[in-house]
Amino acid sequence: MTERGCQSISRDAHHFQVGPSQLRWTGESLDIDLNEIAVPFAQRVRGTIRLFPNQLFNFTTALDQEAQHHWGPIAPSARVEVALDRPTLSWKGHAYLDSNEGEEPISATFVEWDWSRANMRDGSVTVLYDIREKSGHEQVLALRFKRDGTIDSFDAPPRQSLPKAFWRVARSIRSEPSLPLRVNQTLEDTPFYIRSVLQSGLLGESILSMHETLNIPKLDRLSTRLMLPWRMPRRP
Repeated sequence: MTERGCQSISRDAHHFQVGPSQLRWTGESLDIDLNEIAVPFAQRVRGTIRLFPNQLFNFTTALDQEAQHHWGPIAPSARVEVALDRPTLSWKGHAYLDSNEGEEPISATFVEWDWSRANMRDGSVTVLYDIREKSGHEQVLALRFKRDGTIDSFDAPPRQSLPKAFWRVARSIRSEPSLPLRVNQTLEDTPFYIRSVLQSGLLGESILSMHETLNIPKLDRLSTRLMLPWRMPRRP
């Protein structure tokens, strides 16, 4: 929720401190202690999130032709327990944990991507990463992370357009035309990013997908960059 400078950050093999919040690996779960102030109305956000991986993966792959950006799911399938005391909220459910890293800003390389993940009937997790670069190159990562720790690739179905939301960000997903495709819920709608829950089709199954679209030119607009500090303020 807040960007912080290096003097507010510390880490070791099992612990990562960011200002008043921290993450720690216990050996069976990733525990996240939140102590933040939300904007723009200064609401306190405080509590604990515990993520329990079903299987850990040591996998990364390049997202671009020049291999300047990498992505890898750490726990494609996990369960989560959320317990907040400010505000008073709690729930349990499915979770997913991944990592992105880059040697340069994403605006130097990408135009847009659509990403989705879904739990399959056999307990595996599928991930689709549909990437468009500024060079015109396109890449689709279609991977299935299995319960035994193995990873399979598969042929991604054709790209299907989805309805635009309030901020008019164009979004799409790779989904089988013979199976239902609809937006069940839009969770986050911003000038450059949209996150949704979709009903889609993959590998012969009708699935519930968590989906996101990121539009980098809209993120890089001056108007967007002027708005970002109100959503994610910077502190020392």
